[in-house]
Amino acid sequence: MANKRIDEATNTETVGHEWDGIEELDTPMPRWWLWTFYATIVWAIAYMIAYPAWPMIEKGTEGVLGWTSRGQLAAELARQDEVKAPLMATLARIPIERLPEDSELMRSAISGGRAAFKVNCVQCHGAGAAGSPGYPNLNDDDWLWGGDLKAIEYTIVHGVRDANGDETRFALMPDFGSGILDAAQMSALADHVLSLSGKGPANAQGAQIFADNCAICHGADGTGLRQFGAPNLADAIWLYGSGKDQVVRQISGPRHGVMPAWGERLDPVTIKMLAAYVHSLGGGEDFVEVAADPAVEADEQP
Repeated sequence: MANKRIDEATNTETVGHEWDGIEELDTPMPRWWLWTFYATIVWAIAYMIAYPAWPMIEKGTEGVLGWTSRGQLAAELARQDEVKAPLMATLARIPIERLPEDSELMRSAISGGRAAFKVNCVQCHGAGAAGSPGYPNLNDDDWLWGGDLKAIEYTIVHGVRDANGDETRFALMPDFGSGILDAAQMSALADHVLSLSGKGPANAQGAQIFADNCAICHGADGTGLRQFGAPNLADAIWLYGSGKDQVVRQISGPRHGVMPAWGERLDPVTIKMLAAYVHSLGGGEDFVEVAADPAVEADEQP
């Protein structure tokens, strides 16, 4: 303090310390800057009183205005639900197999299903639904249990091999490497399986092994049987790879994927929209209503 002096050039008092002949001027802040700083302090105090600001042990302060971002989101979602209510009610009433009869309603369902797919399904099937090894491609026309709207809806509701679902889709391939077939037999069988899709030469031994062990589920021609959820082995679509080593690996120790049942996680309308979206990806099939057998109907008459 004793070293303070008035700088002659600027007529400003110095702060009192000096280093190698260099001194610092005690220049006051501009008034406009000070008043702006004071205003921000007042604004911050008012904001902390009006809005949620201070974290507490169990929750934060609520603010005298009672506003929260969560509350704002809930209100916006409620408004959107109100706007969509007529559409959702219509979708809830119409049977899914009749959905294609109304093209506008079908487009709306597909749009809603696309949004639901991004939230719930892309983790396994990918953003474009093209899948990956072990996760089916939903863009092709290969379906284990059927690709019409009703079949897809059932699969979404009940899942595949869901441990908690009594009505889940279920198919189990035997572990042929556990003593049923030896290495040479599995190699011959893999050759035959690959020959079904033109990926290798025919193998007579493998064909016989296939007829004895595999045709009961996959069919004599290897095109699969949907009642068993057995895949078509005669096309070019492979879930775990089409190399011989990969085919032998699946024969010797089958991998069985699991899809959760969404019936208790999503509401019926959302599931219906998901089914419509998946059906629209390119591989969806037309719904075919199975006609009743007149002989059976006659037997059921009292």
